[in-house]
Parts: sequence; structure tokens; C-alpha cells
Amino acid sequence: MRRQKEDMQVNVAGLRRNIKNLAHNYSDAQVKVREATSNDPWGPSSTLMSEIADLTYNVVAFTEIMQMIWKRLNDHGRNWRHVYKALVLLEYLIKTGTEKVAQQCKENIFAIQTLKDFQYLEECKDQGLNVREKAKQLVSLLKDDERLRNERARALKAKERFAQAASGFGSDGMGQWSSTESEPTSRELETARPQTIGEEELQLQLALAMSREEAEQEEQKKRSDDVRLQLALSQSEEEFKHHLPKNSHDKQSHMLDLLDVDLGNPSPHPPVDPWGFPHQRPPQSPPIRPQ
Repeated sequence: MRRQKEDMQVNVAGLRRNIKNLAHNYSDAQVKVREATSNDPWGPSSTLMSEIADLTYNVVAFTEIMQMIWKRLNDHGRNWRHVYKALVLLEYLIKTGTEKVAQQCKENIFAIQTLKDFQYLEECKDQGLNVREKAKQLVSLLKDDERLRNERARALKAKERFAQAASGFGSDGMGQWSSTESEPTSRELETARPQTIGEEELQLQLALAMSREEAEQEEQKKRSDDVRLQLALSQSEEEFKHHLPKNSHDKQSHMLDLLDVDLGNPSPHPPVDPWGFPHQRPPQSPPIRPQ
């Protein structure tokens, strides 16, 4: 029941977010950022973050994306997921987006540093811990230029190689090789193979993220089906309750009519014999006259 309630809250939040997107006339880039940093109880998908990273190379979209991220980072309290997901997205953009993302983050690093003291308790659980740890990691990365260059180079290379490897497979998982080349050459295999442990780990993380994304989408679809079923059952139950008093009253009236019972006024008619003959009253003896 609790899970169904959470699913309904998520659906309501999604509808509210869509209405807000239309009301504020947000751009496509802003809508993507809002979706990636929503209050939904799951992380932003790697596909969505990759799309946002590609949009950062557009001058107009870059400004819109960063404005929305800074706005999310200023949230607090029960919107802690906005803050945490914005940090996750920001780290991804620093490594795979335009270099201007890291530059702007360095110029506004104080806004990220303040999140190292973020506090929020939810049901006796310190949800602010996730925000504090992610803020510390991001500040440490931004302050180390050499590490930033290395991680950015590895991330971009791993993303490119993973995209090339993924594009060589069809939806059925079978390789789409040409008829003249039934097997991939050693050169192609060498190109797709990670060169360092860091690249191998990043490729593994990307593969796991895509698998997790597919599983989450399937689970989300299942939850939506369960929510629709629950709503249909609730509606049927309400309709049944709405008609129940009327039906009960009608049944009671029919029973009283059949029994011919007048609870307030007893019937003055003499009782009737079950065989159809009027019930004979016992003869009354004449009054005794005094001698």
C-alpha cells in the first residue's frame, strides 16, 4: 500500500512538473534538466545526461542548462533530491560536456562549497549526507586541474568508444556486420578495448547504468500499470458504496411489503389459517347472572 501511494505521488509530481514546464514556457534544454533533477526516487538516466552534455556545446542551451542547475542547487529541505541530482548531473557535464561547464563551476565554487554543510532529516534518516559527500567530491575535483584534465579525457574517450561499440549492434543484440566481413577485425576490437583500468571501469559503469536504466524503465512501467489498476479498483469501490445504501433500502422495503408488516400499527385483521380458512375465535361463554 505504501509503495502504491509513493507511485501515485510520483505520477502527480510528474504531471505537476509538465504543467509547470508549459506554464513557464521552458526550453527543451531546461525541461531535460528539470527531468534529470526531479524529486523522483531514482537517479537521472545516463541517456538523458548524455543528451544534456551534448546540448552544452550550444551557446544558448549552455546558458539555459547552467541557470537551471544553479537554481536546483539552491533548493533545500524536502527537495534534497533536486540538489543531489543537480550535483550528479554537474559532475557528468564537467567530464563530458563543454569545458565552459568546469570554468563556470570554478567561478562559482563557493555555491558548491556551501553544500558541504547541507542538512536534512527525513524519517530519522540523514538525507543530507548524500549531498554533503557529493559536494566534497566535486569541490576536490574542481580544485585539482591535472586530475580534472585526466578524468575528463578518460570520460570522453570512454563515452566515444562505448557509443561506437553500441552502434555496431542491432536491437536484437546481434552484430550488424557486412556480408564481406562476417567478423570484427582485430583493429576494431582494439579500438573498442579500454586502454587503462580507469577507462575499463568507466565503460563498465556506463554499461551498468544503461542496464539499470532499462530495468528502471520496465519497473516504472509496471508501477504505472499497478497504479492504474488501483485507481480503477478504487473507483469501482466508490461506485459500489454510492449505490449500496439505496439498494439496501429497496431490499428492506420489498421485504416489508412481502411480509406486510407495519411495525408502527399492528394489523387489526384476524389471523388467517395457513390453509386458507379464517381462524375461528373460541366461543365466549355467556355472562353468569347472580342468583
